[in-house]
Amino acid sequence: MVRTKASRNTLEYIGAKQFKQRFPWIGGDLQTLRDTFVDENLFLQNGELVLIEVPSKCVGSKDKEHLIAFLNRPSNSLRPKGLILMLHGLGGSSRRRGLRRMAFELLNSGFAVLRLNLRGADPGRKFASGTYSANCNADLFPCIEKAREICNLLGNNCDSSNGSIPLFGVGLSLGGTILLNACLGFESYEGETALDALVCVSSPLDLQASSVSIERPRNSFYQAWLLKRLIQQTLEDPFGLTELEREFLEQRNAWNLSIASSIRAFDSSITAPRWGFENVDDYYTQSSPINTFLTNSFKSIPKTLFLHSMDDPWVPSQPIEDLLANIKNRNLTPALDILLTRRGGHNGFHGLNGCWGDEIVRSWLIKLVT
Repeated sequence: MVRTKASRNTLEYIGAKQFKQRFPWIGGDLQTLRDTFVDENLFLQNGELVLIEVPSKCVGSKDKEHLIAFLNRPSNSLRPKGLILMLHGLGGSSRRRGLRRMAFELLNSGFAVLRLNLRGADPGRKFASGTYSANCNADLFPCIEKAREICNLLGNNCDSSNGSIPLFGVGLSLGGTILLNACLGFESYEGETALDALVCVSSPLDLQASSVSIERPRNSFYQAWLLKRLIQQTLEDPFGLTELEREFLEQRNAWNLSIASSIRAFDSSITAPRWGFENVDDYYTQSSPINTFLTNSFKSIPKTLFLHSMDDPWVPSQPIEDLLANIKNRNLTPALDILLTRRGGHNGFHGLNGCWGDEIVRSWLIKLVT
């Protein structure tokens, strides 16, 4: 554990111990890949299907488009401690093992969970055109509004209680960045925030830095794996592609290598234009929360936990360290808890007694409602 005041105080606050890796998952890469190799076989029911209407991304289309989410309620009949809006990362979905495992942990602790599939993610591919981005507030705001409605229903349907339950957000990797951007872009009413609290696990605060990191030669396997999923999601768009988009995704060079050879290239040709950015640099700049944090106040974000590892092979920890230094230099006291560990990989944190990261998220959220 990095010896910062923030991390020590946070661990003491939630009654947790420092992270220790579990054999054989030693090092950032094995911590990152563990959920690819091992399935806990958790019985997590699909839950109730929730359709959320979002703006159409098809020019001139009058068809309604939807994102889909799955609502899981705690097994007991008591009033849920809160509703957790959970977002997957790049190339993922509500079915990813790490997300399901964390949802299972939260359900067993008395929270209701709403697992959202972002635009283009399977199993909701057929319900909405296009793909998501790190800054897709036009999609997120209707989802947050729907989640608030569910909070009211869950709170008022309990026999012995009345009134809404709190809404929390948990984002894994890019899912945390998306939730952060939604909070930063939310026009508050009388000081309200989009969420009542937020957890970001291994989430990129600086997209430019993350792009440089994933393009390192040592990460070629990771980048190829992510690109395969992104390209597949895009090509399967039932609403169709433009000729330029299809040519970019299917064209090969003289060595039979895809022209879509990097995530930056994908964002330049697909993500940035689809979401109205001038170019990929404009997209990365406007969608990186660190640019807002270093220059503005933190009033628009709720109580937030950042959980990040210094050996994350995908997302560099330097922006988190810059954030800590900036807070100290400006003598600020934002409602942030920052846990920066030396080990843990990307969305890993597999410890001696299971997933330490899941336990940290669960304990931190429980502290907010007790």
